[in-house]
Amino acid sequence: MNNPQLPLGLSLRDSARFTSFFDGPNTEAVRCLQLAATGEGEPLVFLSGTAGLGKTHLLQAACHEAARLEQAAIYLPLHELTTLSSDLLEGMEEMQLVCVDDVDAIAGLPDWETGLFHLFNRMRTAGGRMLLTGSGRADRIGIVLPDLVSRLCWGVSYVLKPIDEDSMQAALMRQAQGRGLELPEETAAFLLKRVPRDLPSVFALLDRLDAASMVEQRRLTIPFVKAVLDLA
Repeated sequence: MNNPQLPLGLSLRDSARFTSFFDGPNTEAVRCLQLAATGEGEPLVFLSGTAGLGKTHLLQAACHEAARLEQAAIYLPLHELTTLSSDLLEGMEEMQLVCVDDVDAIAGLPDWETGLFHLFNRMRTAGGRMLLTGSGRADRIGIVLPDLVSRLCWGVSYVLKPIDEDSMQAALMRQAQGRGLELPEETAAFLLKRVPRDLPSVFALLDRLDAASMVEQRRLTIPFVKAVLDLA
């Protein structure tokens, strides 16, 4: 099996899989990304939404899935790469799947905007697929180069929607399951009553519980969660 490629020693989260993502109101968008990861479906997908809705998770999940199917894939978190030369985009068209996270990060950077524009053209010629994310619609994230705005608007676009509070527990348990953690319903309910009810905050706490559980070889019982997170 191929491994997804990343520049500069960056790594994908192992838990970022489609199976650990709670679709909620975003089933159509997730299905579209799954198809792209397998080499089918749309050649260009732009995913937008506010922070914390899972855009990065889904792009990394697509890379994992493509690699599982022995397809060459690469994940590019632009917010971590803009201090480097846009020349690193050269040759990316050799990949079957290119996932570009946080397109907003290159807004107003001429070399990067031009580089991404040319990558679009090369990927189209090569027959590869591109998945991209931004905080808003492709034509409203500050990109200056008109031709790049046009390319970003070529494909299918989805706006990720937040899950409702009633689905928060299901999302938490799905995420825990994807990490190989057994999270009882009563523990999940206890946790959600005592922490900020937004997914990034909840998943950050799950990171702490995951690490503590591995060290102490303990199940995620309510007393254990209380002790680790210092909750009343």
